[in-house]
Order: sequence, then structure tokens, then C-alpha cells
Amino acid sequence: MLSTGPASARACAYASPGLSQPKSCLPAAAISLRCVPMTNRVVNFNAGPSGLPLAALERAQKEFLDFQGTGMSIMEHSHRGKDYEAVHNEAIALMTELLGVPDTHQVLLLQGGASHQFAMLPMNLRTDEHAGDYVITGAWSQKAFEEAKIVGKPAVAADTSVEGKFSRVPKQAELKLSPNAPYVHITSNNTIFGTQFFDFPTTGNVPLIADMSSDILWRPTDVSKFGMIYAGAQKNIGPSGVTVVIMRKDLIEKSRKDIPKVLRYSTHAKENSLYNTAPTFAIYMVRNVLAVLKEQGGLPAIEKQNRKKGEILYAAIDGSGGYYKCPVEKDSRSVMNVVFRLPSEAQEDKFVSEAKKAGMVGLKGHRSVGGIRVSMYNAVSVDGVQKLVGFMDSFKKANG
Repeated sequence: MLSTGPASARACAYASPGLSQPKSCLPAAAISLRCVPMTNRVVNFNAGPSGLPLAALERAQKEFLDFQGTGMSIMEHSHRGKDYEAVHNEAIALMTELLGVPDTHQVLLLQGGASHQFAMLPMNLRTDEHAGDYVITGAWSQKAFEEAKIVGKPAVAADTSVEGKFSRVPKQAELKLSPNAPYVHITSNNTIFGTQFFDFPTTGNVPLIADMSSDILWRPTDVSKFGMIYAGAQKNIGPSGVTVVIMRKDLIEKSRKDIPKVLRYSTHAKENSLYNTAPTFAIYMVRNVLAVLKEQGGLPAIEKQNRKKGEILYAAIDGSGGYYKCPVEKDSRSVMNVVFRLPSEAQEDKFVSEAKKAGMVGLKGHRSVGGIRVSMYNAVSVDGVQKLVGFMDSFKKANG
């Protein structure tokens, strides 16, 4: 039987670097698991789920067993209770504040990831004749288009692929837009191929919809230009399990009613995203992350750091004399996901392996394209990127 002593005597306390480490946990005979105190955190370049701000994790650590004196974890609270509801509403308020979401739009916290939105979007907004114009710039926008084909009749507004690969986003003049389309869909940043929109398309009276899963919150964004923005949380917002949808209220109201209630945006908007049991702990962590971004100076400060990281890494690639090669056209190069190749796949494997030994993880490119991918979301520091650049220089000298 487990000890029934005070929580402080029974729980593992994980100390931050530089602090004394805990010397006692649950008695070894009582449980099979052992406490492993945190020592060194790696530089996490994973594409998603990705790293979270340390301060957000430490806040969760502090509140994990006893949330604000309630005697239980936030994970144990009812999603209908006032204690959780306060966290829920704070997450929405922080998102509204950081992005400057206007009164014309509503923030929703949904489940199913961005892939669920690939289907939910056309189900709600399609007409009998049209299920949206799609700008295809990578694997995820292609998947969104394929889902729309199942429920309606979408059209391709642009496709920048060449032999199955993508190295740029299209210019405005390349777009073939339908005046009667219910929306135009883009993927603002492409995690696999490393391309990104820096100037968004102009779509006239047709609502612009953006999957911003991998670059939301990287810089200030004029939300009023979009009919809807959606983003899986697991890159810049929080952990996996929750998806942020920011949608124009008039589109919510006009969305279709001939689909199941749980798939209607209007259902979730009416119930403040509490129609069914919300992913409460994921939303709690979103609240923590957004609070950290606010404390760091908001999105103008975050953008400054992100652009600096991009400048440092791309300078190292371009200055390598061709040892490191980025296949993306310069005006489409992503600041969030930087991709490059080495002279051989064997060297790329060695690069990933030795980087891991040096405390840097998540550098292997997507299995569909290979190479190296460096995901530099908001939680990745400038120091972390400088450490990688130093490693790249040393690796080139030893293997070039």
C-alpha cells in the first residue's frame, strides 16, 4: 500500500537546473517506478509535438498536485466547474489579447487536431456547387484538399509542386480564384518542405482560411483579414490535444446545419467550446504558454527573436560553401522549419546522431523527403540555434 503521509513527502519534486536535487521519493518497495530528477534539458528541434517554454512547464509542475489550493490537479477538475472554467476563459482571453482578435471573430478551443479541421471546414462552409479554392503548397494543404473532395467540390487555386516537391509559395498573380467560392484555403507554413507565406493572398470578398498550425503566434497577425484561422496547438501554442479556431462570427452563423451537432462550429461557439468535455489539461497548458508569451513582451518581441534565429541559421547554411544546401527559394524560406541537405544521406544520418549526443534532438527530416529539418518554434532560444550553428561548423570541418 502506498504511504498516506503528506503530499510533500510522497510526491517527486523535480528541481530546475542549478537547484539541489530531491533525495527521496516514494519508498522503493512501494512502487516500481523511481523518481528521476531533471538534470539537463536538450535543445528540442522537433517539428511537433515540440518544445514548450520552461516557465510554462515549471508552472504546471508547481500546480500539478494541488491547483490553487483546491486539493486536486487541474486534470481532476470538472470541465463544468468554476475553477477549470476560469482557466478556460483565461486561455481564450490571452489568445484574443496576443493576436488582437477583433469583436467580429470568436476563439474556439476544439479537439481532433488540424487534420480534423480539414474535414470540418468544408462540411460547414461548402455550398452545393463549391467546397472552396485550395492553394496547394505542401503535404498538409494537399491533405486538406483531399478531405474537401470527400464532402464537396473544391478547386485548385494554385499548386507549386514540381515532381512531387515544393520549394516555394505562389505569387498573387498565379492564383486562379473562383468568385463564387465559399472560401480560399492556404497553409501558411509548410513543416515538411520548409516554405512559408510572408504576404498573404488577397481574395476579395471570398473569406481567406489559413491553417496556421506551425506558425501561429510567431509574429503579429491581422486577424481581421481572415475568415478563419485554425492551428493544432502542438507547435507554438501548447501540447497536443487541442486545436485553436479563430472564426468570423458571420461565418459561424451561416455555416451548415445539416451535419451532426458536434461537427458544427455554431454548436461550439454557442457553448464557449464546452459543448462536450474539453481537453482540460491541454487547455491549461495553452494558458500557461500564452501567459509566458505575454510576459516576454508579446508577439512583437517574439517576432524579433524568431527572425534573429532564422538569420543566424540561414547565414550558416548559405556560408557553408555548398556543404549545407537549402532547396527552398529565398523569398519562401520558412522561419519556423528550416530544411537543408548534406552531401550524402550517410552524412545526414551521422549529423543527426552526433547532434543528439551533443544535446540537440529532432533534426531528422520528414520521412517523405529526408535531409535535415530544424524546427525553431517560439520555445527554441537564440542560444539553442547558436549552439546548433557551432555544431554545424565543427561537423563540416570534420566531415567535409
